[in-house]
Amino acid sequence: MSAAEGPLVVGVDTSTQSTKALVVDAATGRVVASGQAPHTVSSGAGRESDPRQWWEALGEALRQCGDAAREAAAVSIGGQQHGLVTLDAHGEPVRPAMLWNDVRSAPQARRLIEELGGPESWAERTGSVPSASFTVTKWAWLAEHEPDAARAARAVRLPHDYLTERLTGEGTTDRGDVSGTGWWASGTEAYDDDILARVGLDPALLPRVVRPGEVAGTVRDGHGLPFTKGTLVAAGTGDNAAAALGLGLRPGVPVMSLGTSGTAYAVSRRRPADPTGTVAGFADARGDWLPLACTLNCTLAVDRVAALLGLDREAVEPGTEVTLLPFLDGERTPNLPNASGLLHGLRHDTTAGQLLQSAYNGAVHSLLNALDLVLDADADADPSAPLLLIGGGARGGAWQETVRRLSGRAVQIPEAKELVALGAAAQAAGLLTGEDAAAVARRWDTASGPVLDAVPRDEETLARITGVLSDAAPLLERTTGPR
Repeated sequence: MSAAEGPLVVGVDTSTQSTKALVVDAATGRVVASGQAPHTVSSGAGRESDPRQWWEALGEALRQCGDAAREAAAVSIGGQQHGLVTLDAHGEPVRPAMLWNDVRSAPQARRLIEELGGPESWAERTGSVPSASFTVTKWAWLAEHEPDAARAARAVRLPHDYLTERLTGEGTTDRGDVSGTGWWASGTEAYDDDILARVGLDPALLPRVVRPGEVAGTVRDGHGLPFTKGTLVAAGTGDNAAAALGLGLRPGVPVMSLGTSGTAYAVSRRRPADPTGTVAGFADARGDWLPLACTLNCTLAVDRVAALLGLDREAVEPGTEVTLLPFLDGERTPNLPNASGLLHGLRHDTTAGQLLQSAYNGAVHSLLNALDLVLDADADADPSAPLLLIGGGARGGAWQETVRRLSGRAVQIPEAKELVALGAAAQAAGLLTGEDAAAVARRWDTASGPVLDAVPRDEETLARITGVLSDAAPLLERTTGPR
Protein backbone atom coordinates (compact mmCIF):
# COMPACT_ATOMS: atom_id res chain seq x y z
CA MET A 1 0.00 0.00 0.00
CA SER A 2 1.41 3.40 -1.03
CA ALA A 3 1.83 6.13 1.55
CA ALA A 4 -0.96 8.65 1.99
CA GLU A 5 -0.55 11.96 0.18
CA GLY A 6 -2.23 13.97 2.92
CA PRO A 7 -3.27 13.65 6.54
CA LEU A 8 -5.56 10.77 7.48
CA VAL A 9 -9.10 11.26 8.77
CA VAL A 10 -11.69 8.85 10.15
CA GLY A 11 -15.35 8.83 9.10
CA VAL A 12 -17.85 6.75 11.05
CA ASP A 13 -21.32 5.51 10.18
CA THR A 14 -23.24 4.24 13.21
CA SER A 15 -26.37 2.79 11.62
CA THR A 16 -29.26 0.65 12.77
CA GLN A 17 -27.49 -2.69 12.41
CA SER A 18 -23.77 -1.91 12.65
CA THR A 19 -21.01 0.65 13.02
CA LYS A 20 -18.55 1.18 10.16
CA ALA A 21 -15.29 3.15 10.24
CA LEU A 22 -13.20 4.35 7.30
CA VAL A 23 -9.69 5.77 7.45
CA VAL A 24 -9.39 8.12 4.47
CA ASP A 25 -6.55 10.06 2.88
CA ALA A 26 -7.77 13.67 3.12
CA ALA A 27 -5.85 14.64 -0.02
CA THR A 28 -7.22 12.00 -2.40
CA GLY A 29 -10.24 10.38 -0.76
CA ARG A 30 -8.58 6.97 -0.94
CA VAL A 31 -9.85 4.58 1.72
CA VAL A 32 -6.73 3.41 3.55
CA ALA A 33 -8.43 1.06 6.02
CA SER A 34 -11.91 0.04 7.11
CA GLY A 35 -13.71 -1.90 9.81
CA GLN A 36 -17.22 -2.89 10.78
CA ALA A 37 -18.91 -4.42 13.82
CA PRO A 38 -22.58 -5.30 14.44
CA HIS A 39 -25.04 -4.31 17.12
CA THR A 40 -28.43 -5.74 17.97
CA VAL A 41 -31.94 -4.30 17.74
CA SER A 42 -34.81 -5.60 19.85
CA SER A 43 -37.86 -7.19 18.30
CA GLY A 44 -41.43 -7.06 19.54
CA ALA A 45 -43.35 -3.94 20.48
CA GLY A 46 -40.44 -1.51 20.06
CA ARG A 47 -37.14 -1.13 18.25
CA GLU A 48 -34.40 -0.46 20.79
CA SER A 49 -30.62 -0.77 21.13
CA ASP A 50 -28.17 -0.35 23.99
CA PRO A 51 -26.03 2.71 23.12
CA ARG A 52 -23.05 1.06 24.83
CA GLN A 53 -23.09 -1.49 22.00
CA TRP A 54 -22.49 1.34 19.54
CA TRP A 55 -19.39 2.39 21.48
CA GLU A 56 -18.12 -1.18 21.64
CA ALA A 57 -18.78 -1.62 17.92
CA LEU A 58 -16.92 1.62 17.19
CA GLY A 59 -13.93 0.34 19.13
CA GLU A 60 -13.96 -2.98 17.26
CA ALA A 61 -14.33 -1.28 13.86
CA LEU A 62 -11.37 0.99 14.62
CA ARG A 63 -9.27 -1.94 15.82
CA GLN A 64 -9.88 -3.58 12.45
CA CYS A 65 -8.44 -0.44 10.83
CA GLY A 66 -5.09 -1.12 12.50
CA ASP A 67 -2.32 1.46 12.77
CA ALA A 68 -3.98 3.80 10.25
CA ALA A 69 -6.63 4.82 12.81
CA ARG A 70 -3.91 5.88 15.27
CA GLU A 71 -2.50 8.30 12.68
CA ALA A 72 -5.80 10.13 12.11
CA ALA A 73 -5.72 13.89 12.57
CA ALA A 74 -9.51 14.33 12.72
CA VAL A 75 -12.64 12.23 13.14
CA SER A 76 -16.36 12.69 12.52
CA ILE A 77 -19.40 10.53 13.25
CA GLY A 78 -22.51 10.17 11.12
CA GLY A 79 -25.41 8.31 12.67
CA GLN A 80 -28.95 7.05 12.39
CA GLN A 81 -31.42 9.89 12.87
CA HIS A 82 -34.22 10.41 15.40
CA GLY A 83 -33.07 7.93 18.06
CA LEU A 84 -33.78 8.92 21.68
CA VAL A 85 -30.78 8.39 23.97
CA THR A 86 -31.34 9.21 27.64
CA LEU A 87 -28.31 9.43 29.95
CA ASP A 88 -27.91 9.69 33.71
CA ALA A 89 -25.58 12.03 35.60
CA HIS A 90 -22.63 9.70 34.89
CA GLY A 91 -23.27 9.56 31.16
CA GLU A 92 -24.69 6.03 31.33
CA PRO A 93 -27.88 5.10 29.49
CA VAL A 94 -31.00 5.29 31.64
CA ARG A 95 -32.66 2.74 29.32
CA PRO A 96 -32.08 1.39 25.80
CA ALA A 97 -32.27 3.93 23.00
CA MET A 98 -35.57 4.14 21.12
CA LEU A 99 -34.67 3.98 17.43
CA TRP A 100 -36.08 5.76 14.38
CA ASN A 101 -38.21 2.73 13.38
CA ASP A 102 -39.87 2.43 16.79
CA VAL A 103 -43.40 3.63 16.03
CA ARG A 104 -45.00 3.18 19.47
CA SER A 105 -45.28 6.96 19.77
CA ALA A 106 -47.84 7.34 16.96
CA PRO A 107 -50.60 8.41 19.44
CA GLN A 108 -48.27 11.01 20.95
CA ALA A 109 -47.45 12.33 17.47
CA ARG A 110 -51.13 12.81 16.67
CA ARG A 111 -51.76 14.52 20.00
CA LEU A 112 -48.80 16.89 19.67
CA ILE A 113 -49.84 17.91 16.17
CA GLU A 114 -53.31 18.79 17.43
CA GLU A 115 -52.10 20.57 20.57
CA LEU A 116 -49.65 22.84 18.76
CA GLY A 117 -51.95 24.22 16.09
CA GLY A 118 -52.06 21.48 13.48
CA PRO A 119 -49.65 20.35 10.77
CA GLU A 120 -49.28 23.77 9.14
CA SER A 121 -48.08 25.29 12.42
CA TRP A 122 -45.54 22.50 12.94
CA ALA A 123 -44.23 22.77 9.38
CA GLU A 124 -43.75 26.52 9.73
CA ARG A 125 -42.03 26.26 13.12
CA THR A 126 -39.82 23.20 12.72
CA GLY A 127 -39.85 22.54 8.98
CA SER A 128 -41.54 19.18 9.55
CA VAL A 129 -44.73 17.63 10.87
CA PRO A 130 -43.67 15.05 13.46
CA SER A 131 -44.41 11.39 12.88
CA ALA A 132 -43.82 8.45 15.19
CA SER A 133 -40.21 8.39 13.96
CA PHE A 134 -39.36 11.82 15.41
CA THR A 135 -37.48 12.19 18.69
CA VAL A 136 -40.00 14.58 20.22
CA THR A 137 -42.78 12.00 19.98
CA LYS A 138 -40.53 9.34 21.53
CA TRP A 139 -39.78 11.62 24.48
CA ALA A 140 -43.52 12.24 24.90
CA TRP A 141 -44.10 8.47 24.87
CA LEU A 142 -41.35 7.94 27.44
CA ALA A 143 -42.71 10.63 29.76
CA GLU A 144 -46.15 9.03 29.58
CA HIS A 145 -45.24 5.34 29.78
CA GLU A 146 -41.93 5.37 31.71
CA PRO A 147 -42.02 8.55 33.80
CA ASP A 148 -39.31 7.32 36.17
CA ALA A 149 -36.90 6.95 33.23
CA ALA A 150 -37.77 10.42 31.95
CA ARG A 151 -37.20 11.94 35.40
CA ALA A 152 -33.85 10.11 35.72
CA ALA A 153 -32.50 11.59 32.47
CA ARG A 154 -29.80 14.21 32.95
CA ALA A 155 -28.94 14.43 29.24
CA VAL A 156 -30.91 13.72 26.06
CA ARG A 157 -28.93 12.89 22.94
CA LEU A 158 -29.20 11.53 19.41
CA PRO A 159 -27.13 8.46 18.46
CA HIS A 160 -24.30 10.37 16.81
CA ASP A 161 -24.27 12.88 19.70
CA TYR A 162 -23.74 10.05 22.17
CA LEU A 163 -20.61 8.76 20.44
CA THR A 164 -19.21 12.24 19.82
CA GLU A 165 -19.67 13.12 23.49
CA ARG A 166 -17.87 9.98 24.62
CA LEU A 167 -14.94 11.08 22.46
CA THR A 168 -14.81 14.72 23.55
CA GLY A 169 -16.59 14.92 26.90
CA GLU A 170 -18.71 17.75 25.41
CA GLY A 171 -22.44 17.55 24.72
CA THR A 172 -22.82 18.66 21.10
CA THR A 173 -24.96 18.04 18.03
CA ASP A 174 -25.28 19.64 14.58
CA ARG A 175 -28.06 21.38 12.65
CA GLY A 176 -28.55 18.43 10.28
CA ASP A 177 -29.32 15.85 12.95
CA VAL A 178 -31.10 18.15 15.42
CA SER A 179 -33.49 19.25 12.66
CA GLY A 180 -35.01 15.75 12.84
CA THR A 181 -35.92 15.93 16.51
CA GLY A 182 -39.08 18.05 16.30
CA TRP A 183 -37.88 20.44 19.04
CA TRP A 184 -35.57 22.59 16.89
CA ALA A 185 -37.10 25.57 15.07
CA SER A 186 -35.80 25.72 11.51
CA GLY A 187 -36.74 29.37 11.05
CA THR A 188 -34.63 30.60 13.97
CA GLU A 189 -32.21 27.63 14.04
CA ALA A 190 -32.65 27.31 17.80
CA TYR A 191 -34.42 25.04 20.24
CA ASP A 192 -38.15 25.76 20.45
CA ASP A 193 -38.90 26.52 24.11
CA ASP A 194 -42.65 26.20 23.65
CA ILE A 195 -42.41 22.68 22.20
CA LEU A 196 -39.94 21.64 24.89
CA ALA A 197 -42.27 22.94 27.61
CA ARG A 198 -45.19 21.12 26.00
CA VAL A 199 -43.41 17.76 26.31
CA GLY A 200 -41.78 18.55 29.66
CA LEU A 201 -38.18 18.50 28.45
CA ASP A 202 -35.71 20.85 30.14
CA PRO A 203 -33.54 22.54 27.44
CA ALA A 204 -30.57 22.21 29.82
CA LEU A 205 -30.62 18.48 29.03
CA LEU A 206 -29.95 19.11 25.33
CA PRO A 207 -26.58 19.43 23.56
CA ARG A 208 -25.04 22.57 22.09
CA VAL A 209 -25.64 22.89 18.34
CA VAL A 210 -22.27 23.18 16.58
CA ARG A 211 -22.11 25.35 13.46
CA PRO A 212 -21.02 23.90 10.07
CA GLY A 213 -17.23 23.81 9.88
CA GLU A 214 -16.82 24.33 13.62
CA VAL A 215 -14.71 21.97 15.74
CA ALA A 216 -16.94 20.10 18.22
CA GLY A 217 -14.01 19.28 20.49
CA THR A 218 -10.90 17.17 20.74
CA VAL A 219 -10.38 13.57 21.78
CA ARG A 220 -9.94 13.36 25.53
CA ASP A 221 -7.97 10.90 27.67
CA GLY A 222 -9.33 7.56 28.80
CA HIS A 223 -11.51 6.79 25.79
CA GLY A 224 -9.91 3.41 25.05
CA LEU A 225 -9.90 4.00 21.28
CA PRO A 226 -6.87 4.23 18.98
CA PHE A 227 -6.94 8.04 18.77
CA THR A 228 -4.32 10.41 20.09
CA LYS A 229 -5.43 12.88 22.75
CA GLY A 230 -6.16 16.20 21.06
CA THR A 231 -7.33 14.70 17.75
CA LEU A 232 -9.91 17.06 16.23
CA VAL A 233 -13.54 15.96 16.35
CA ALA A 234 -16.03 17.41 13.86
CA ALA A 235 -19.68 18.05 14.61
CA GLY A 236 -20.86 14.90 12.88
CA THR A 237 -24.41 14.72 11.55
CA GLY A 238 -27.37 12.46 10.75
CA ASP A 239 -26.95 9.69 8.24
CA ASN A 240 -28.82 11.31 5.35
CA ALA A 241 -27.03 14.63 5.73
CA ALA A 242 -23.74 12.71 5.92
CA ALA A 243 -24.55 10.80 2.72
CA ALA A 244 -25.36 14.12 1.00
CA LEU A 245 -21.91 15.33 2.05
CA GLY A 246 -20.40 12.06 0.88
CA LEU A 247 -21.85 12.63 -2.59
CA GLY A 248 -20.78 16.28 -2.69
CA LEU A 249 -24.41 16.90 -3.53
CA ARG A 250 -25.35 20.11 -5.36
CA PRO A 251 -28.83 21.66 -5.06
CA GLY A 252 -31.58 20.02 -7.11
CA VAL A 253 -29.91 16.66 -7.79
CA PRO A 254 -32.28 13.85 -6.69
CA VAL A 255 -31.13 10.98 -4.50
CA MET A 256 -32.84 7.72 -3.59
CA SER A 257 -31.26 5.70 -0.81
CA LEU A 258 -32.12 2.01 -0.49
CA GLY A 259 -31.34 0.76 2.99
CA THR A 260 -33.26 -0.72 5.92
CA SER A 261 -35.41 2.35 5.34
CA GLY A 262 -35.72 4.14 2.02
CA THR A 263 -35.17 7.86 1.62
CA ALA A 264 -35.58 10.36 -1.19
CA TYR A 265 -34.00 13.79 -0.91
CA ALA A 266 -32.21 16.70 -2.58
CA VAL A 267 -30.21 19.63 -1.29
CA SER A 268 -32.15 22.90 -1.50
CA ARG A 269 -31.35 26.55 -0.83
CA ARG A 270 -34.91 27.11 0.34
CA ARG A 271 -36.17 26.21 3.81
CA PRO A 272 -38.83 23.49 3.34
CA ALA A 273 -42.17 23.55 5.17
CA ASP A 274 -44.53 20.86 3.86
CA PRO A 275 -47.83 21.04 5.82
CA THR A 276 -48.78 17.50 4.75
CA GLY A 277 -45.83 16.15 6.74
CA THR A 278 -44.66 13.88 3.93
CA VAL A 279 -41.54 15.91 3.23
CA ALA A 280 -39.41 16.51 6.30
CA GLY A 281 -37.78 19.93 6.25
CA PHE A 282 -34.37 18.85 7.49
CA ALA A 283 -31.32 21.05 7.54
CA ASP A 284 -28.20 19.76 5.84
CA ALA A 285 -24.76 19.73 7.46
CA ARG A 286 -23.47 22.75 5.52
CA GLY A 287 -25.96 25.60 5.85
CA ASP A 288 -28.51 24.66 3.19
CA TRP A 289 -31.56 22.41 3.53
CA LEU A 290 -32.33 18.77 2.86
CA PRO A 291 -36.03 18.20 2.10
CA LEU A 292 -36.46 14.47 2.60
CA ALA A 293 -39.18 11.86 2.55
CA CYS A 294 -38.65 8.49 4.16
CA THR A 295 -40.23 5.05 3.93
CA LEU A 296 -39.83 2.58 6.78
CA ASN A 297 -39.93 -0.50 4.54
CA CYS A 298 -37.21 -0.95 1.97
CA THR A 299 -34.48 -3.59 1.61
CA LEU A 300 -35.20 -5.37 4.90
CA ALA A 301 -38.89 -5.77 4.05
CA VAL A 302 -38.22 -7.04 0.53
CA ASP A 303 -35.56 -9.44 1.81
CA ARG A 304 -38.08 -10.74 4.33
CA VAL A 305 -40.55 -11.45 1.52
CA ALA A 306 -37.81 -13.26 -0.41
CA ALA A 307 -37.01 -15.35 2.68
CA LEU A 308 -40.67 -16.26 3.20
CA LEU A 309 -40.81 -17.41 -0.42
CA GLY A 310 -37.53 -19.30 -0.15
CA LEU A 311 -36.01 -17.23 -2.97
CA ASP A 312 -32.79 -15.38 -3.58
CA ARG A 313 -33.46 -11.63 -3.52
CA GLU A 314 -32.68 -11.40 -7.27
CA ALA A 315 -35.09 -14.22 -8.29
CA VAL A 316 -37.80 -11.90 -9.62
CA GLU A 317 -40.11 -12.74 -12.54
CA PRO A 318 -42.03 -10.27 -14.73
CA GLY A 319 -45.65 -10.25 -15.77
CA THR A 320 -47.42 -10.03 -12.44
CA GLU A 321 -50.83 -8.46 -11.82
CA VAL A 322 -50.29 -8.90 -8.09
CA THR A 323 -49.93 -5.89 -5.78
CA LEU A 324 -47.94 -6.29 -2.57
CA LEU A 325 -47.64 -3.39 -0.15
CA PRO A 326 -44.66 -4.46 2.03
CA PHE A 327 -45.54 -2.33 5.07
CA LEU A 328 -44.06 -4.83 7.53
CA ASP A 329 -43.00 -2.19 10.09
CA GLY A 330 -45.92 0.16 9.68
CA GLU A 331 -45.18 2.95 7.21
CA ARG A 332 -44.15 6.58 7.22
CA THR A 333 -44.72 7.49 3.54
CA PRO A 334 -47.64 7.10 3.26
CA ASN A 335 -48.20 7.85 6.94
CA LEU A 336 -49.63 4.53 8.13
CA PRO A 337 -47.82 3.70 11.39
CA ASN A 338 -50.16 0.81 12.26
CA ALA A 339 -50.25 -0.77 8.81
CA SER A 340 -49.09 -4.29 8.01
CA GLY A 341 -48.24 -5.89 4.69
CA LEU A 342 -51.08 -6.29 2.20
CA LEU A 343 -51.35 -8.67 -0.79
CA HIS A 344 -53.98 -8.23 -3.52
CA GLY A 345 -54.62 -9.98 -6.83
CA LEU A 346 -53.26 -13.46 -6.07
CA ARG A 347 -54.18 -16.10 -8.71
CA HIS A 348 -53.54 -19.83 -9.27
CA ASP A 349 -50.90 -19.05 -11.87
CA THR A 350 -49.03 -16.45 -9.80
CA THR A 351 -45.41 -17.52 -9.30
CA ALA A 352 -43.16 -16.94 -6.31
CA GLY A 353 -40.86 -14.81 -8.47
CA GLN A 354 -43.79 -12.60 -9.46
CA LEU A 355 -44.73 -12.17 -5.81
CA LEU A 356 -41.18 -11.08 -5.07
CA GLN A 357 -41.23 -8.59 -7.95
CA SER A 358 -44.48 -7.18 -6.58
CA ALA A 359 -42.73 -6.54 -3.24
CA TYR A 360 -40.04 -4.53 -5.07
CA ASN A 361 -42.77 -2.66 -6.96
CA GLY A 362 -44.60 -1.76 -3.75
CA ALA A 363 -41.47 -0.50 -2.02
CA VAL A 364 -40.31 1.57 -5.01
CA HIS A 365 -43.81 3.00 -5.58
CA SER A 366 -43.71 4.52 -2.08
CA LEU A 367 -40.23 5.93 -2.66
CA LEU A 368 -41.12 7.49 -6.02
CA ASN A 369 -44.17 9.18 -4.51
CA ALA A 370 -41.84 10.53 -1.84
CA LEU A 371 -39.33 11.73 -4.43
CA ASP A 372 -42.00 13.51 -6.48
CA LEU A 373 -43.02 15.49 -3.41
CA VAL A 374 -39.40 16.37 -2.56
CA LEU A 375 -38.71 17.65 -6.07
CA ASP A 376 -42.04 19.46 -6.40
CA ALA A 377 -41.10 21.51 -3.34
CA ASP A 378 -37.75 22.59 -4.78
CA ALA A 379 -37.47 25.11 -7.60
CA ASP A 380 -33.80 24.14 -8.06
CA ALA A 381 -34.67 20.57 -9.08
CA ASP A 382 -33.38 19.44 -12.48
CA PRO A 383 -35.94 17.05 -14.06
CA SER A 384 -33.34 15.74 -16.51
CA ALA A 385 -30.68 14.91 -13.92
CA PRO A 386 -30.02 11.19 -13.40
CA LEU A 387 -31.43 9.79 -10.20
CA LEU A 388 -28.54 8.94 -7.87
CA LEU A 389 -29.20 5.50 -6.40
CA ILE A 390 -27.30 4.76 -3.19
CA GLY A 391 -27.43 2.45 -0.17
CA GLY A 392 -27.07 -1.31 0.07
CA GLY A 393 -29.93 -2.01 -2.31
CA ALA A 394 -28.41 0.14 -5.06
CA ARG A 395 -25.99 -2.68 -5.90
CA GLY A 396 -28.83 -5.13 -6.58
CA GLY A 397 -29.98 -5.67 -10.14
CA ALA A 398 -33.63 -6.16 -9.16
CA TRP A 399 -33.64 -2.86 -7.27
CA GLN A 400 -31.91 -1.02 -10.13
CA GLU A 401 -34.29 -2.29 -12.79
CA THR A 402 -37.41 -1.70 -10.68
CA VAL A 403 -36.40 1.91 -9.94
CA ARG A 404 -35.52 2.46 -13.59
CA ARG A 405 -38.80 0.98 -14.90
CA LEU A 406 -41.10 2.72 -12.43
CA SER A 407 -39.33 6.11 -12.45
CA GLY A 408 -38.75 6.48 -16.18
CA ARG A 409 -35.49 8.29 -15.33
CA ALA A 410 -31.85 7.62 -16.00
CA VAL A 411 -30.25 6.09 -12.92
CA GLN A 412 -26.66 6.64 -11.80
CA ILE A 413 -24.96 4.23 -9.38
CA PRO A 414 -22.03 5.94 -7.60
CA GLU A 415 -19.08 3.58 -7.31
CA ALA A 416 -18.14 4.92 -3.88
CA LYS A 417 -19.44 2.79 -1.05
CA GLU A 418 -20.21 3.69 2.56
CA LEU A 419 -21.28 7.23 1.66
CA VAL A 420 -22.35 8.09 5.22
CA ALA A 421 -18.87 7.28 6.54
CA LEU A 422 -17.29 9.03 3.53
CA GLY A 423 -19.39 12.13 4.22
CA ALA A 424 -18.26 12.10 7.83
CA ALA A 425 -14.67 11.73 6.63
CA ALA A 426 -15.12 14.70 4.29
CA GLN A 427 -16.45 16.71 7.23
CA ALA A 428 -13.37 15.75 9.26
CA ALA A 429 -11.08 16.64 6.33
CA GLY A 430 -12.74 20.06 6.05
CA LEU A 431 -11.58 20.83 9.59
CA LEU A 432 -7.99 20.34 8.46
CA THR A 433 -8.15 22.10 5.08
CA GLY A 434 -10.74 24.80 5.72
CA GLU A 435 -12.81 23.54 2.79
CA ASP A 436 -16.54 23.03 2.61
CA ALA A 437 -17.14 19.31 3.26
CA ALA A 438 -19.20 18.83 0.08
CA ALA A 439 -16.39 20.43 -1.93
CA VAL A 440 -13.99 17.93 -0.37
CA ALA A 441 -16.20 15.06 -1.55
CA ARG A 442 -16.45 16.52 -5.06
CA ARG A 443 -12.65 16.73 -5.14
CA TRP A 444 -12.64 13.05 -4.19
CA ASP A 445 -15.08 12.36 -7.10
CA THR A 446 -17.30 10.21 -4.92
CA ALA A 447 -20.45 10.45 -7.09
CA SER A 448 -18.92 9.05 -10.27
CA GLY A 449 -20.33 5.77 -11.52
CA PRO A 450 -22.22 4.08 -14.37
CA VAL A 451 -25.43 5.63 -15.69
CA LEU A 452 -28.31 3.36 -16.73
CA ASP A 453 -30.34 4.96 -19.52
CA ALA A 454 -33.97 5.86 -18.97
CA VAL A 455 -36.69 3.43 -20.09
CA PRO A 456 -40.43 4.12 -20.59
CA ARG A 457 -42.20 4.57 -17.28
CA ASP A 458 -44.45 1.63 -16.30
CA GLU A 459 -47.59 3.68 -15.80
CA GLU A 460 -49.85 0.61 -15.64
CA THR A 461 -48.11 -0.85 -12.60
CA LEU A 462 -47.93 2.52 -10.88
CA ALA A 463 -51.65 3.14 -11.41
CA ARG A 464 -52.57 -0.34 -10.16
CA ILE A 465 -50.57 0.09 -6.92
CA THR A 466 -52.02 3.58 -6.38
CA GLY A 467 -55.53 2.20 -6.80
CA VAL A 468 -55.01 -0.66 -4.35
CA LEU A 469 -53.45 1.70 -1.82
CA SER A 470 -56.40 4.06 -2.09
CA ASP A 471 -59.02 1.32 -1.82
CA ALA A 472 -57.26 -0.33 1.12
CA ALA A 473 -56.68 2.89 3.07
CA PRO A 474 -59.39 2.24 5.73
CA LEU A 475 -57.93 -1.20 6.44
CA LEU A 476 -54.32 0.05 6.50
CA GLU A 477 -55.19 2.96 8.78
CA ARG A 478 -56.92 0.73 11.32
CA THR A 479 -55.22 0.74 14.71
CA THR A 480 -54.34 -2.81 15.73
CA GLY A 481 -53.02 -1.93 19.19
CA PRO A 482 -49.52 -1.04 20.38
CA ARG A 483 -46.61 -2.42 18.36
